[in-house]
Amino acid sequence: MASEKQLTASQEDYLEAIYHISAAKMASRAKDISQRLDVRASSVTGALRTLGKLGLINYAPYDLITLTDKGRVVAEEIVRRHQALEHFLVNVLGVDQKEADEAACKMEHSVPKEIVDRFVKYAEYVEKCPKGGITWNSGFGYYCKHGCTEEDCERCLSDFIDKKVVK
Repeated sequence: MASEKQLTASQEDYLEAIYHISAAKMASRAKDISQRLDVRASSVTGALRTLGKLGLINYAPYDLITLTDKGRVVAEEIVRRHQALEHFLVNVLGVDQKEADEAACKMEHSVPKEIVDRFVKYAEYVEKCPKGGITWNSGFGYYCKHGCTEEDCERCLSDFIDKKVVK
């Protein structure tokens, strides 16, 4: 049984492409995948055969390509990792959307699920800081839009926690 850990970065890219194309068109064609990934048709054919043998896609030459149930689970996890990393890069680090998308695409293949989950939790913390307004100001690191120092934010957080505990 193939798991996402056994897939190459390229195979994950194909699954992700099939997932997105299928979401838009209900199914994929080799030509769609070739265009989306900017690769030759012969490369697509080889990858599709491999993914078919792994039981991740339903594939027959010149036919529509769909994800199997197992393939959909793997593809959804790949997409989740990509979106989480992209969200972190854009919303926490202030990286440009296009640059973040490209970086997330590279990172999604190598960052373990547990670390991606930590990125998600940290992004949620930054976005929900009780003081609010924490962002990344390129070149200056973290700062609070409201002008508080790091100590203020730590004090603010402990005050916030104390109020929750008291209530």
